[in-house]
Amino acid sequence: MPLRLGPTKFRVAVVGAGAVGGYFGGMLARAGIPTVMIGREAVVAAIKRNGLVLDTLKFKETIAVDASTQLSAAAGADLILFGVKTTDTVATARALAPYLRPGCTVLSLQNGVENATLISAATGGPTIPAAVYLAAAMPTPGVVKHTGRGDLVIGPNGSRLQEIAQLFQDAGVGCVVSDRIQDQLWEKLICNCALNAISALCHLTYGAIGEDDACWETAVSVILEALAVARAAGVNPTHMADAAAAIATVRQLTRQIAGAYSSTALDLQRKKRTEIDALNGYIARLGRDRGVPTPVNQTLWALVRAAEARALAPNKVSSPAT
Repeated sequence: MPLRLGPTKFRVAVVGAGAVGGYFGGMLARAGIPTVMIGREAVVAAIKRNGLVLDTLKFKETIAVDASTQLSAAAGADLILFGVKTTDTVATARALAPYLRPGCTVLSLQNGVENATLISAATGGPTIPAAVYLAAAMPTPGVVKHTGRGDLVIGPNGSRLQEIAQLFQDAGVGCVVSDRIQDQLWEKLICNCALNAISALCHLTYGAIGEDDACWETAVSVILEALAVARAAGVNPTHMADAAAAIATVRQLTRQIAGAYSSTALDLQRKKRTEIDALNGYIARLGRDRGVPTPVNQTLWALVRAAEARALAPNKVSSPAT
């Protein structure tokens, strides 16, 4: 049965009701938190018609929750779960800004390390970054299929963040507050860089990457490059004190969510733009700025970009070789 919390002063809006926003927003709605899902027309129509389906490792339930295609539905919210793709961060934040009430907090649930800064610059309000550890997909509109983990690290510390963390914890979502959130975001970034592009290009699950010697060797090269870039940028990723620890952290993740495909792989499969620019592309760009060679990250970024271009233009036929 759904957990129902007592009275709460939080009203929540999910901007980008895909798998990530759908899972975390759905868990809050399941606990009785007033929540509205803002997303694409097909998703909103399905939620209005059938409710939001949470198919998790522990339960499968249909959650009654408000849904809208309009950002204006976020007006009056105390907490925004911001889950759009990194490619849409700035445009969405600017469009959302007029509807943010004073005191509203935006929580970025996105990949990458720059989103909170970009959102705050666009809205003029506070944005909290979150390192998200979740394996989930939306195989059909309005249905969230959860296959691994489902917890958050948010920060830096503060009374408001403790309230938000407690809100998630009371709803059955693991959430801790960290004063080293940037280091935590970099740990997640390195994990994504090591696994996402390989999963997409080879159509492999995380677990399969860990078990394939050649793919894992490539992932290790990505980790070492990204860790060197982090050090050059003055960042010390959590649980990655040295190369051995970094490799072990990524290897553990391949076991924790072994059956999942990366979001990059799912984007290519659905012929959508990927977030590769904010992952391996970011490492390659920052590496150039800091004088750190990143040939493997650069190669994976270029290959995913090429695959993405082909996916977005499926009818384009190249001229035959002569």
